[in-house]
Amino acid sequence: MNQKLIDSLITVVQSLTNEERQIFEQKLFFDDSLISTGDITNLAEKSHSFDFLKDEPDIYTLEDGEPI
Repeated sequence: MNQKLIDSLITVVQSLTNEERQIFEQKLFFDDSLISTGDITNLAEKSHSFDFLKDEPDIYTLEDGEPI
């Protein structure tokens, strides 16, 4: 364990303003391993992976199938 590094980090964090510390904590504790539905939707829209579906006919209606 590098105690000198830990002490230096603590000193730096303590020297931050409240606003800076909040931003630091948000970045430190942000879990980017969780991908949201919005992230997936944005990726699908921007990657144009599903553009081929625009040329497909609409063969189903809201009356088809069982209600969910």
